[in-house]
Amino acid sequence: MDNNLKTIIEKRIAKTIRNLEKNNMQACYVESRADAVNKVRELMSEGQTVAVGGSMTLYECGVIDLLRSGRYRFLDRYEEGLSRDEVEKIFRESFFVDTYISSTNAITENGELYNVDGNSNRVAAICYGPKSVIIIAGYNKIVSDIDEAVDRVKRTAAPANAVRLSCDTYCSEKGECMSLARGETGMACGCSSPARICCNYVVSGYQRVKDRIKVIIVGEQLGY
Repeated sequence: MDNNLKTIIEKRIAKTIRNLEKNNMQACYVESRADAVNKVRELMSEGQTVAVGGSMTLYECGVIDLLRSGRYRFLDRYEEGLSRDEVEKIFRESFFVDTYISSTNAITENGELYNVDGNSNRVAAICYGPKSVIIIAGYNKIVSDIDEAVDRVKRTAAPANAVRLSCDTYCSEKGECMSLARGETGMACGCSSPARICCNYVVSGYQRVKDRIKVIIVGEQLGY
């Protein structure tokens, strides 16, 4: 990366971290995806029960490989051969784990996490249940404010995830949310497809339980 661009990005990251900390979330910056895995290892103890939210970032970083190493009791939603009922059981058991690991759809420079979910097991666990929540995000997830976060999901995160999950939605076909084509500005505006992945919208601001949520910002572009 060009050093001048890196300097600007790191300034945005530093501002974001300061505001996450003001919102009672622990936050740090690591330069690489390998460093992110090492940080996750630092934040957990061997033998802990761990679950994850659906995330390309966790695969790209190597976090899934870490969790499958045998050091942890991993409730592996991605294990081959699981039935839908077995996956749903893992989703429910995830509320009682020691550590829940996920990415986020966006992080604002004001120190807020913005997440949109279809099944909503991910946003539910971020909000309540697991003793500790670790969020890993590339710097590409940083936005100025909630309005930009909403736009990011409609133009990038939701369409890409809809394609990844083979969802028959407007955004997977056209590459953006239907609401943008219609000129609708509401956060929850969108299609009425049974396969819609944008059903519940959560902004995580100031936290009552200090440092329950731990945010690792990575100096690489990761996920959608």
